Amino acid sequence: MLSRIVPYIRWHRRCLSSKASTHLNSDLAKSVFSQFITPSSNKYQQLHPKPEDEIVIAMSSGVDSSVCAALYASVFPNVRGIYMANWTQTSRCIEADWKDVQTVCKQLEIPVERVNFEKEYWHKVFVPMLDEYRKGWTPNPDVGCNQHVKFGVLYDHVMNQDQCQQTRRWLVTGHYSRVMKHLDSNEFHLLRGLYLAKDQAYYLAKMPVQVMDHVLMPMGHLTKPKVRELASKFGLSTALKPDLDGLCFVQQDTKFRDFLAEYLEPNPGNIVTEDGKIWGQHEGLWHATIGQKSGILMPQGDDKYKGTWFVSEKNLADNLLVIVRGNKNDKLYKNQLVVENWQWFGSLSPLELQLNGDQWTQVKDLNVQFRSLQHKSYVDCLKLQRGDDDSVLSIKLMEKERAMAPGQTLVLYLNDRIIGSGIIRETQSN
Repeated sequence: MLSRIVPYIRWHRRCLSSKASTHLNSDLAKSVFSQFITPSSNKYQQLHPKPEDEIVIAMSSGVDSSVCAALYASVFPNVRGIYMANWTQTSRCIEADWKDVQTVCKQLEIPVERVNFEKEYWHKVFVPMLDEYRKGWTPNPDVGCNQHVKFGVLYDHVMNQDQCQQTRRWLVTGHYSRVMKHLDSNEFHLLRGLYLAKDQAYYLAKMPVQVMDHVLMPMGHLTKPKVRELASKFGLSTALKPDLDGLCFVQQDTKFRDFLAEYLEPNPGNIVTEDGKIWGQHEGLWHATIGQKSGILMPQGDDKYKGTWFVSEKNLADNLLVIVRGNKNDKLYKNQLVVENWQWFGSLSPLELQLNGDQWTQVKDLNVQFRSLQHKSYVDCLKLQRGDDDSVLSIKLMEKERAMAPGQTLVLYLNDRIIGSGIIRETQSN
């Protein structure tokens, strides 16, 4: 008789423990959601799902998306995960990440779906990236991935699945950024994350505006230490998993230059100093990045050439890499840019900024970033290209910035709100 009772007692204790844990997790999640108030809360509102809504978490296997899943699964009944595997050549990493995703979803007792958008990623992100590198430019494929894949085909896949007409469906991502409803205009704005050390709004500058009323980014309200703390409190298996920086299609133990060499044909040219003297050869302009060390061992016994030399220019016409001496060399610093493929984000127009045709116009509170996690670089004035085509914007900065390069994505902010972006075509120093 006792042998039958003991297993029941153990099972009953587990049930009570599970219920208590669920209740505590729910209280913890509600406490976190209640803190999603910005300093400008009189201007913005953070939307929240209704109890009956469907919530889909974009799972990457990292701690950020895991905490997103835990927060919503602790409060809302209709939560599930989705995991993208878009690059089969890194299958070993993909399978390890997929296992981590499954473990977290099992802990949270939510279903998870695995999808593959490799074809779309190849054609819309990877091939255009290779074309940019062939031109000697410095593209950012993460911007294109968010535009075409995460908030393109993934978003469409999630939203086009069967859905009850009485419910709303949300896509939740672990980006450190904020999608907020602007109360005066009733529009959605994309803002920097509050924790600037991890802000990822830069990478989202070209996400389609029309998806924003179905997207939630809770990490934008939290700090990374807080996210780690929450992961520990939720008991997530990924609580201590290190952050992985880099591109999804490059193995962690592979140098990016070596990876590109598998896809780009060699195009050798000379490495020269400003006086035209040749010091070596490069295998292709895509091998180098503006601002990086040249790798050329200069004659240290000659005062004219002593020191460390850096890449300052890619001469596309003559296929030359130009190098200069010193990390702080003036040639590495620019303050004027020409940006092409310019797109205003949302309904903001040049008229609202009071841009005066092709005249330089000063606008308050504007700043730019040309790479992620960069400090705010404040704008002096703007100028639109003359004529009907407003897709080219010239920008003068208040201070010179180091290592701005053609091909980089330039993002324009009004305070912390993204208002436009484009691709740097030229850089100058004035």
